[in-house]
Amino acid sequence: MSNELNFNIEEELHEECGVLGIYDFDGGDVASTIYYGLFALQHRGQESCGIAVSDTEGPKGKVSAHKGMGLCNEVFTPEVLEGLHGNIGVGHVRYSTAGSSTRENAQPLVLNYVKGTLAMAHNGNLVNAPELRKELEYSGAIFQTTIDSEVIAYHIARERVKTPSVEAAVANAMKKIVGAYSLVVMSPRKLIGARDPYGFKPLCIGKRDNSYIIVSESCALDTVGAEFVRDVLPGEIVTITKDGIASDTSLCFKERSREARCVFEYIYFARPDSVFDGVSVYHSRLCAGRALAVDSPVEADVVVGVPESGNAAALGYSLQSGIPYGTAFVKNSYVGRTFIKPKQSFRESSVRIKLNVLKEAVVGKRVIMIDDSIVRGTTSALIVNMLRESGAKEVHVRISAPPFLHPCYFGTDIPDEDQLIAHNRSIDEIRELLGADSLSYLNIERLNEMAEGLPICTACFSGNYPIEPPKEDIRGEYSR
Repeated sequence: MSNELNFNIEEELHEECGVLGIYDFDGGDVASTIYYGLFALQHRGQESCGIAVSDTEGPKGKVSAHKGMGLCNEVFTPEVLEGLHGNIGVGHVRYSTAGSSTRENAQPLVLNYVKGTLAMAHNGNLVNAPELRKELEYSGAIFQTTIDSEVIAYHIARERVKTPSVEAAVANAMKKIVGAYSLVVMSPRKLIGARDPYGFKPLCIGKRDNSYIIVSESCALDTVGAEFVRDVLPGEIVTITKDGIASDTSLCFKERSREARCVFEYIYFARPDSVFDGVSVYHSRLCAGRALAVDSPVEADVVVGVPESGNAAALGYSLQSGIPYGTAFVKNSYVGRTFIKPKQSFRESSVRIKLNVLKEAVVGKRVIMIDDSIVRGTTSALIVNMLRESGAKEVHVRISAPPFLHPCYFGTDIPDEDQLIAHNRSIDEIRELLGADSLSYLNIERLNEMAEGLPICTACFSGNYPIEPPKEDIRGEYSR
């Protein structure tokens, strides 16, 4: 195993996407509400976005849609939003893994078929997408994208031809697809939300005046002035019509212990002001920081977090240890994942563009630096070095997650094992590579405390996959 870090590889982990659907019973246009809701979900995907709307009182086949590459404020102008008329709609923000970053793969997907129209947005990854895709191709299906979301949409459309309702078609499709998915589906007269039986990805319901909203995270409900109603249960299909909400829980696991929420939603992906299945993300991160202080204490002068998800864990460490909490980093709020990366010889400046150290906060001090994870180690090593350059006397690194040891097949772009810094290395070897005085990770047993006892997926740390992973790595080709 090499003792050098490759500074030419992107370090950050990415969530695959965020979804939102809304139905205004009063007939008002919903495009602007979707737009602001997508803004609140921008952290879940910064590569592409889209909105599709329809009028429940208008022609059944008419859907207005706009999507493109970039951030919400880059893709949608006031003129575009004003042209999207309809009281029912779905929206999507997306990040893709390598090989599928094209406008064609942007969502929502809009299908025209014999029963009318179908618009769908999807968050997650299917493990059986290649088999399902081949099956459809051999029966004559022609695909416009390389994403497994289109496989789901095709199966829903096919089932709808032989079922009495679109929600029944969604249920039949869910019996075929395997993996992680939170869906919002718009038919001409209905809005449907569905979550896989494991509950990998979050999905919740909100209400504002006479409108219902289905969305990935509760923080988006706050943004658009809606009240939180409840989470969509793992395996549940929620159907919203002008008559209200109907629920189908026939696909929910009878043994709730089989559920497997992505624990990394609590650690990193979700915004701290979101609540995921009744558990506050902010509280989870405080809990992780407190656990680190108990399990991995060290004498120091200040505790600092690497923005943003490291901040709450750092506060938890401070509260538990009594060591003062400080702000050591200034983050450039205007840098997304779309900024132009510098030439290879200046790779490290991409970190400095995003973060700068407040020298007076760390000079001459023993610093505890809390971060949410270490993937390949490149960014962590640079940040440790930046603290030392700014005069920190000691740098002790604490990570509010266990070491990444295995890839993810359910919607997180954790790379292959041989690219993970923790693979085949001891903690002390990793510490040396980072240039830290000490290094500790969160104990894997502490993850259940973070999730307050909810069943979670820890496969990227433990290798215990709740679903048998695919024999071939299909993440780069079939991903959201």
